[in-house]
Amino acid sequence: MELVSLVILIALLEYIYFAVLVGKARGTYGVDAPATTGDETFERYYRVQMNTMELLVAMIPAMWVFATHVRADVAAYAGIVFIVGRFIYLKTYVADPKKRSLGFALSILPLLVLIIWGLVSLGMGMA
Repeated sequence: MELVSLVILIALLEYIYFAVLVGKARGTYGVDAPATTGDETFERYYRVQMNTMELLVAMIPAMWVFATHVRADVAAYAGIVFIVGRFIYLKTYVADPKKRSLGFALSILPLLVLIIWGLVSLGMGMA
């Protein structure tokens, strides 16, 4: 469970880093708070941060439940893939939102694996 906890904390640090990038983009592109629209590049950074938050709301509890009831090592590895996926998503979305597919896939697939495998394992009494 220590590895799962570490991965969750790293995912949270990644999210904070994305928030810092949004703050920096506000200054760079002249988008004063509380505005969330303005320069297109700023909006891309903002969307990456918001999309990451939306996925974290599901990913963290999914990792924790899976780790507790199925396998902690698989939950941690899925979390690592998620973190890498979010960095790829950041780089590709900011450069060209149409090229975000790999980063999104590496973010959503581990989440779906944890949820579906977890539900099946719990439902079959294998947990």
